[in-house]
Amino acid sequence: MLAALDKRHEELIKRGQKSTCNSQTVAIRKEYGNLSPQEKTDYINAVLCLQGKAALTPTSLVPGARTRYDDFVATHINQTLTIHYTGNFLSWHRYYVWVYEQTLRNECGYTGYQPYWEWSKYVNAPQNSPLFDGSATSLSGNGAYIPGRNDTVLTAVTASGPVAPLYLTPGLGGGCISTGPFANLTVNLGPRGNPNAAPGPDGGLGYNPRCLKRDINPTTAQRFNNLTDILSLLTQNNDIYDFQMELQGIPGIGIGAHGGGHYTIGGDASDLFASPADPAFFVHHGQVDRMWTIWQNLDPEDRTYALAQTRTYLDLPPSANTTLDDPVELGYAGGEQKIIRELMSVVQGDFCYIYV
Repeated sequence: MLAALDKRHEELIKRGQKSTCNSQTVAIRKEYGNLSPQEKTDYINAVLCLQGKAALTPTSLVPGARTRYDDFVATHINQTLTIHYTGNFLSWHRYYVWVYEQTLRNECGYTGYQPYWEWSKYVNAPQNSPLFDGSATSLSGNGAYIPGRNDTVLTAVTASGPVAPLYLTPGLGGGCISTGPFANLTVNLGPRGNPNAAPGPDGGLGYNPRCLKRDINPTTAQRFNNLTDILSLLTQNNDIYDFQMELQGIPGIGIGAHGGGHYTIGGDASDLFASPADPAFFVHHGQVDRMWTIWQNLDPEDRTYALAQTRTYLDLPPSANTTLDDPVELGYAGGEQKIIRELMSVVQGDFCYIYV
């Protein structure tokens, strides 16, 4: 992998093109469970640092923003309907996670890189995984168990009209988390698109302080994030449209590995708009980006710059097709405005990272 990166670097230099990404400069993103205890602690402390800094987002724009971490949540809420089931879904979230990683490094002294969550590794008992076991080096544990809950009913409307609802059984929690580093985390924004919670004030952008909730769900993980389905996602979809639709979930048929990850965590992470309120969002989307990176590398010539879909959620309302020259911006979360073309490879432009 590193030898191939150096070869590519040398070829670009020979052609007179700028390239600073090689085996000596590349960032290594690791699976969370493979981090050392100290690496996990360093990552957690950087996230806590971000949650302790003042927001950059003016309260005139987002009344509920209180922390630097809220800047990221607010940006996701504001852009949700133009960054999901759209042509920029993958590139926008790639940039979003990278800017988050850089913010942890530049503003909170973090010296590592963004870890990812390999869903299938813990599919049978995610609540016992290094991510969610509630230990001091986890991303905190499950929420308190709330019995007697009904299935979550997921509805959707496509350009062709409503589709059949999907039903997800309740998980093993449902209430506030009480263990691990984020047990005292206050969520300020949302809900906005959580099927199990009433919307918060000002369309989810108002000040709505509350505990972080989770509902870890092994049944959902086994249904949508198992190894067989992940391998199928990577090997049975030659077209970018098919790949990203299977990843996100075809309405009326399934929620895909992307939706499966969100609903495996449950609680605030299952809110379409405000899901970054749970710090687990970023390890989940590290894995989403990893899946796309692997898929691209299976046929880099045809897949690196492959695009499909339009600029609005399921093309509602109808919109133009996404292009490589469409802009991507993250508001007060940070980062310069980019065009999609600049975000399509993890070893070009500002990006220089790989997954191991």
